[in-house]
Amino acid sequence: MTESIINQIRQEILSSHLALGKKNVGTIVSIADGIAILNGLSDVMYNEMIDFANGIFGVALNLEEDFVGIVLLGEHGNLKAGDQATATGKLLSVPVGKNLLGRVVNAIGQAIDGKGPIASTEYYPIEKIAPGIMPRKSVTQPLQTGILAIDSMIPIGRGQRELIIGDRATGKSTIAIDTIINQAHINRKGLASANPHFRPVYSIYVAIGQKNSTVARTIKTLNDCGAMEFTIVVNAAASDNPANQYIAPYAGCAMGEWFMQNAMDALIVYDDLSKHAVAYRQICLILKRPSGREAYPGDVFYLHSKLLERAARLNATHGNGSLTALPIIETQAGDVAAYIPTNVISITDGQIFLDTSLFNKGIRPAISVGISVSRIGAAAQLKAFKQVAGKLKLELGQYEELRSFAQFGSDLDTKTQQQLNRGVRIVELFRQPANAPRSVGEQIILLWAIKSGIFDKIEQNKVTETAQNLLSYFSTHGTEILERIEGEEQLTEEIEDNLLKIVADWQGNSEPMKTTQNTSN
Repeated sequence: MTESIINQIRQEILSSHLALGKKNVGTIVSIADGIAILNGLSDVMYNEMIDFANGIFGVALNLEEDFVGIVLLGEHGNLKAGDQATATGKLLSVPVGKNLLGRVVNAIGQAIDGKGPIASTEYYPIEKIAPGIMPRKSVTQPLQTGILAIDSMIPIGRGQRELIIGDRATGKSTIAIDTIINQAHINRKGLASANPHFRPVYSIYVAIGQKNSTVARTIKTLNDCGAMEFTIVVNAAASDNPANQYIAPYAGCAMGEWFMQNAMDALIVYDDLSKHAVAYRQICLILKRPSGREAYPGDVFYLHSKLLERAARLNATHGNGSLTALPIIETQAGDVAAYIPTNVISITDGQIFLDTSLFNKGIRPAISVGISVSRIGAAAQLKAFKQVAGKLKLELGQYEELRSFAQFGSDLDTKTQQQLNRGVRIVELFRQPANAPRSVGEQIILLWAIKSGIFDKIEQNKVTETAQNLLSYFSTHGTEILERIEGEEQLTEEIEDNLLKIVADWQGNSEPMKTTQNTSN
């Protein structure tokens, strides 16, 4: 049965009740920890909004024989046993549309940024059936993160679900924020070019259970980098009740679906789903739902699968829109085999694993190449990346093994030493500061340079400086080549010949290169 038919049946039921003059009213029996138990409300629907008057609303979650469990939204300190509530006949919905761009909203789409109410005439229910097989299309279009290590080895496509996983304070949110910033940079450049085929990516950042100060810092970063005009921030802070934290990702997903279903592309970040699962566990324990492993309810897998399945790329008949999801999961001591991490890993199309030991060594982003994988992205990767980074992941994997072996102090042959030297320089090249995503052209030039052996004679501690020097030289002497790489999305013989000429000029004029050459002589 299609979603349109289901919605039609719901509306017919509601219309019949209204025609008969029925008013679905219930009375609060008990209230505690953001959960109200009511009797009455005999015709209530699952996820229906319940009006407690004075601007207080709730959502029906438990439909029992004699009682209904309502999760309360917002401030509800004045409610008490004996108060009445009325079913609204509407499923919980949030405002959607471009009017939300640049705004910060709460879990039910109300503005909390002090810029006044949001003028939206369209609303989407927070829970919808994910697109089926037929409306979907294979993921073939890249979503550039601007992070060299990801775009070259763990590429992400529009419509993909790529998990970002790792311990606390390893840079998970930073990767997501950098990706949002990069979309804004690409949008601004693409819209300025007046290319009729260019499709901007609009971003939704859902903050779940974070401190308000952390969210404010994130919003400031997005503003400073010019990304807020293409971004919606949904905030369910740690100070909010568990109901808001439970609803927030579904509300953000509904906002993203509006772009997808209106032939546009959107990116949504869930930061993070570990706290979302904890909030749902709190709600279910209070509602007396039976608990299972780690006290989570038995349907906690469905909690995230019904959310992440809504990310998709639609086919031409449905507008070619897409919704890309970057869920974030926090692990404890790197335990990826815990309950919630394994659940989400099995739902998503790959994961980017951040290693605490790499982070502590100063390698940022601290991406573990061995565990990280993208099950779709290679199909969506630009040809230029495949040309210059095809064997990069293999080289890094070999480097990690050889590095462990070399620690025993054995004598190494020339080939092994060369592999170690190349691996060290690749790791150094992948170091990238936060909030500084790189364009496709810049990334291709760096990868081409490492493949061509240009960094092989550079001292390890000067690789980052030399790479920045090379990019600066191209920004003044090779802008045309940068534009051609991004326009043609591949390296032709002509482009490679021009790259060789510009790099030769740079080597003759660059101080780091002169120093290295003198040292080697």
